Amino acid sequence: MSTSGITEPIDLMDPDLLHDPFHGFARIREEAPVARAVFPGKVDPILLVTRYDDVKTVLSDQRFVNNPANVPGGDVGNVREQLIKMRGIPPEYAKYVLESILDVDGADHIRLRRLVSRAFTARRVLELRPRVEEIAGALLDELPGKAGPDGTVDLIEGFAYPLPIAVICELVGIPEEDRPAWRDWGRSLVSLQPNAMNEPLIGMVHSIENLILRRRAEPTGDLLSSLIRVHDEDGDRLSDQEMVTMVLTLVLAGHETTAHLIGNGTAALLTHPDQLERLRAEPELMPVAVHELMRWCGPVHGTRIRYAAEDVELGGVKIAQGQPVMAILVGANYDPRRFADPDRLDITRESEGRRETHVGFGSGLHYCLGAALARQEGEVAFAGLLRRFPRLALACDPGELQRHYLPGSWRLAGLPLRLND
Repeated sequence: MSTSGITEPIDLMDPDLLHDPFHGFARIREEAPVARAVFPGKVDPILLVTRYDDVKTVLSDQRFVNNPANVPGGDVGNVREQLIKMRGIPPEYAKYVLESILDVDGADHIRLRRLVSRAFTARRVLELRPRVEEIAGALLDELPGKAGPDGTVDLIEGFAYPLPIAVICELVGIPEEDRPAWRDWGRSLVSLQPNAMNEPLIGMVHSIENLILRRRAEPTGDLLSSLIRVHDEDGDRLSDQEMVTMVLTLVLAGHETTAHLIGNGTAALLTHPDQLERLRAEPELMPVAVHELMRWCGPVHGTRIRYAAEDVELGGVKIAQGQPVMAILVGANYDPRRFADPDRLDITRESEGRRETHVGFGSGLHYCLGAALARQEGEVAFAGLLRRFPRLALACDPGELQRHYLPGSWRLAGLPLRLND
């Protein structure tokens, strides 16, 4: 494989890239259509794809698979397995993060997706909206009481996290008394320190196993009860491990990314007063504004690694069979080949009735199952904040905002606000 403009592998832990992935990946995108990258430690190098059309191909083309075991005719290294092993997770628990609906292809993926997709249809999500608004309203009522001595409130702690975790836990069937633990476990999983994932992962697995026993004895109308019924009626459709893994995946994916969409999006609006005022004046723009915020400051910058199931050419570069590839969403979402003036936040960008153009929720068979729910929660969260607190303002200089600097993501560690500045 040959590329132009970049001679050394990209260090995915490079502080400059972590602190400014927008310009960092833009430079990579313009210098090389495919770039070699490395993680620290004993992990196979990967290829980065950053241009819009190429990212769409990696995400949608069946020549790329999520499970390296599905690459024909060879022993392909599993990069995620190497990363998990490096983080010290015991094999008996690693399977719960290595064999989820996000890691399987073809018929297995379709089988698992069908078991839960009814809970995330556009109709079902619309039916949930009054309950989402009720939860958001209660949290906003409580927010002023969470102000510290200096009068500031951390939106991440007081609103951005509690809203989506309450919604997804109700949908899946996690009892209210268990939700604070799930929130702590989810935040612990982002640590890159060896063994830091062990305790939260073990805690989540045991919590789900215990909850399955309770729901089997006393079924309700939640998603977990439905999965238990499918398992008990036909174990070939859903194994014990798959049921635990499904719940784990849905709860984590259903609140972590949405929480940071709310945090990132609020910060973006407050630092772009022209867009904020436009949205206040025309609240009907909220759905397209959420799409633009997902493009401009979405929390996920790099996808799960795919593997070329055969030789594939992208951007004039040959990707050999078995090569691990990461699609860089932030590169695609800022690609001037697809988006005019991509650095500019424009809440009307998708207001002409066009289909979703950004790739913040992915594309293809693995398109985010909960995208409609995440968009709705974003709409409700931003609308509620702007309506309830008309003088909402940042309580610090934008450059002072603290982030969790992790490869492939964009997360605020906190968002200090003044509610009535």
